[in-house]
Amino acid sequence: MTTKIIMDTDPGIDDAAAISVAINHPDIDLELISTVAGNVTVDKTTKNALKLVNFFKADVPVAGGAEQPLIKPFENAARVHGESGMRGYDFGAEPTDIPQNNAVEKLYEMIMKSSEPITLVPTGSYTNIALLFKEHPDVKRHIQQIVAMGGALGMGNMTSAAEFNIFTDPDAAEIMYKSGVPIVMVGLDVTMKALLTPDTLATIKTLGRSGEMLAGLFSHYYEGHEGGIPMHDVNTLAYLLNPTMYQTEDYWIDVVTEGPAIGETVADIRGAYHDGKINAKVCVDIDTKAFNTWFIEQVKQMQA
Repeated sequence: MTTKIIMDTDPGIDDAAAISVAINHPDIDLELISTVAGNVTVDKTTKNALKLVNFFKADVPVAGGAEQPLIKPFENAARVHGESGMRGYDFGAEPTDIPQNNAVEKLYEMIMKSSEPITLVPTGSYTNIALLFKEHPDVKRHIQQIVAMGGALGMGNMTSAAEFNIFTDPDAAEIMYKSGVPIVMVGLDVTMKALLTPDTLATIKTLGRSGEMLAGLFSHYYEGHEGGIPMHDVNTLAYLLNPTMYQTEDYWIDVVTEGPAIGETVADIRGAYHDGKINAKVCVDIDTKAFNTWFIEQVKQMQA
């Protein structure tokens, strides 16, 4: 049985890998890709999403979204993903018909007309989702769950407290976590363990045109660590498709929206401050070996 999803994203190299999985997996029905400013500006993230849709000849609409966070000044991650967001592979002619500023209405339209509840998979900042909930609160009951890359229970990657997606738009994250929609938080606690090993990277290069494309992007991903490169955003799809790879805990998550810890996700680990309520299932550990095996299998089945 397929799962209907919408990806809200800011490609970005690991986003590109996640989109590639979503487009090609037989158990995923990707209804829409909406884009947001994050890793690079929204005109570039939208163009990158279109490049991937065209590469796989996929029938998936793309909607351009928020150009900046709700309140906080925009700060990109071009230092990690390069100025274009997706260096390392020649996708051919640049897309010219770039849809802009229609993501919120397109999200609303696609969710409301679906015959079954949609799963939202945000892998960038949550600005579009916050705007959707503010402008169309009735949409919430039509969303199955949100499986979101972002946050951390421990150390961040933008500051000692904050992970990038939350740091980019903490006010949007606060709105999302207070929405009442079921949320799975796929944060740095697992994504910094989900490293593609050198052996995995070498294998991917041999797996046809899709493997060549991904290997090219990965070679320009400036976030290497001892043991491999992290595939932050791919973990959202891995959780959806194979949740047994993950260990989870249920918490109430608050988001810090000002001060030196802005962007921090704070878990009420003692259940002391929210009357025992929870608002998120938080991924806290992962079977890294199984993740590498799983990702290789995804690339093998990609059709480009």
